[in-house]
Amino acid sequence: MSRARSFASVSVAALALLLTACASETPPAPPPPEVTIVTVRSQAVPNVIELPGRVQAFRTSEVRARVDGIVERRLFNEGSFVRAGTSLFRIDPRQLNATSNAARAQLARAQATAANARQVVARYQPLLADQAIGKQEYDAAVAAQRTAEADVQAAQANLESARLNLGYASVTAPISGRARRAEVTEGALVSAAQGTLLTTIEQIDRVYVNFGQSSSDLLATRRDMGSGKVSSPQLERVEVQLILEDGSAFPVVGHLDFLDLSIDEATGTAALRAEFPNPASALLPGQFVRARIFAGNRADGMLIPQRAVRLTADAASVMVLDAKNIATPRPVKLGSMVAGQWAILDGLRPGDRVIVDGLQKVQPGQPVRIAPPKGTASTPAAKR
Repeated sequence: MSRARSFASVSVAALALLLTACASETPPAPPPPEVTIVTVRSQAVPNVIELPGRVQAFRTSEVRARVDGIVERRLFNEGSFVRAGTSLFRIDPRQLNATSNAARAQLARAQATAANARQVVARYQPLLADQAIGKQEYDAAVAAQRTAEADVQAAQANLESARLNLGYASVTAPISGRARRAEVTEGALVSAAQGTLLTTIEQIDRVYVNFGQSSSDLLATRRDMGSGKVSSPQLERVEVQLILEDGSAFPVVGHLDFLDLSIDEATGTAALRAEFPNPASALLPGQFVRARIFAGNRADGMLIPQRAVRLTADAASVMVLDAKNIATPRPVKLGSMVAGQWAILDGLRPGDRVIVDGLQKVQPGQPVRIAPPKGTASTPAAKR
C-alpha cells in the first residue's frame, strides 16, 4: 500500500513539473515584415514650379457709345463670333443727320463769302496800281478774303466732324472675336460723355494665363539659378503646362512671355504670364487653372515613387533603412510630381534606402527583411 502511494506521489510531481515547463515556454517571435526598397540616386530632374492662375483673353475690346442717342437695333447674336467691322448696334441717326446737314450749309455759306472776298480783291488790284484806292482799303479787302477762307476751313472741319458722328451711329466691331452679351437694349439712351458700355468682344483663339510667384520662392529660384543648381533657360523657351479644374491636363503646351521684375506690395508676388494657343476655344477668360512651369533642370535632383511618401495635412515623410535594416521615419520636402514620382528637394541623400512597398506593416524602430528583386528566384533546397 505504501509503495502505491509513493508511486502516485511521484507521478503527480512529475506531471506538475511538466505543466510548469510548458507554461514557461514563450511563443516564437514573428518574422520581420518583408518590404521592397529603392536606393536614392542623384539625377537630372525637371525644375517644375506649380502656381495657380487665371485665363485672360488675348485681346479684349470694350465697345462704347461715341455719340448721344437712342439705340434702335442690336445687329448681332450675343455670344457669337463677329469679325472686325461688323455692325453691332444702330443708334437713331436723325439728329446726327440734321447736324451734318447744318454743317454742310454752313460750309456753303462760308465758301460763298470767300468767293465774294476774292472777287473784291481782284477788282481792287488794278485800282491800287492806278492809285484809285488807298493802300489801307486794299489791305482791308485782303484781310477779309483771308478771314473768309479761314471760315471755309472751319466749316469743312465742322462738316467732317458731323459726318464722323453720323458714322458712329452705326457701331461696328473694332476687333474680331466672340461678342459677349449686350449691355443695353433697344430704346436705351446712350451717352458719348459717359462712354456707355454696349458690349465686350474677346479674342480667344490665343489666350494668356496670369499667375504670381511669391517673392520668397522667386528669390530661392533666382539663387538656385545663380549658383548653377538649376539651369537657366531663356524666357521664351520656358514651357508651361496647364492643369484644368477637373485635374486633366490641357493638351497644348504654352510658353512664358512676360515676367515682372517688381513685387506687388499688396500681394507680395511677382506677376508672370504665359501664352497658349486655344484650339476650339477650350479655355475661357476667367477660368481657374494650375500652371506647371518647367523652369530648367536640377542637376542633382532625386526622385522616389509616389507610394513611398506618407502625406499628412502639413508634412511629408518616408521610411529609411539604416545599416541594420531598422526602419526610421524621415521628413522630406517635396517638389513637383514627375512621371508619377515625387521630386525631393530636401531630407534625403544619394545612397539612402527608402521603403516603397510594405509600409503598412512597418513600425518605426522595427527591423525589416528586404524582398529580393522581382525576377530573382530563391535557391531551391537540396534533395535528400
